[in-house]
Amino acid sequence: MDDDQEYLPLSWLSQADYCLRRAALLLNERVWVENVETAKGRAEHERVHTQRVERRGDFVKLYENSVFSDEMQISGKCDCIEAVRDENGCTIPAVDFPVRLLPVEYKHGKIRDESEYKIQLCAEAMCLEEMYHTTIPAGALFYITAHRRVDVELDEALREQVRQTVQKLWKIRREMLIPSAVYGPKCKRCSMQEYCMPKVKTSAKEYCKALLLEAERVETE
Repeated sequence: MDDDQEYLPLSWLSQADYCLRRAALLLNERVWVENVETAKGRAEHERVHTQRVERRGDFVKLYENSVFSDEMQISGKCDCIEAVRDENGCTIPAVDFPVRLLPVEYKHGKIRDESEYKIQLCAEAMCLEEMYHTTIPAGALFYITAHRRVDVELDEALREQVRQTVQKLWKIRREMLIPSAVYGPKCKRCSMQEYCMPKVKTSAKEYCKALLLEAERVETE
């Protein structure tokens, strides 16, 4: 990993697929608003996010393992990587025998078919493939509340979605863009709805933001 280059957080690919404007607010304005659902998800992740290695014979689990891609310039951590002995597999620092890898991403709530979850999982696999010169055809999503696991095929269509999402995220970063809001069903459960104001026209929104900034300036004088 090149220390002189900026790497975008891998988890923000999920945000970008959910809503590019939301991702831009996080990335370029460093805005984050939490609600009950995001707080629950964060608390559940904190319970599993302890960096450790669990080994049972030829089966190893690596939790909170750092990954990166120089090609896509993204980095992050995998909730869990399962490594099983495989003579045709790759070599990783945690064990002294070749293994095949399977990333597992933990998610809060009930089982649902969300593309952003699959994109994040696939991006983790693509990072691992680049790091360890291996091939990872599948991953898994583990829904903590439902205590259910869903296998995900990491096919070429999903990999192309990852690459396109990375390109979109880098574009808004390099050009410091904040895309216009497009109101839809997802807005109703978004924690950043009050800040984003998706129902307000752009001109009115900018006017409100200007008033807010002016009020903050007066308070500090």
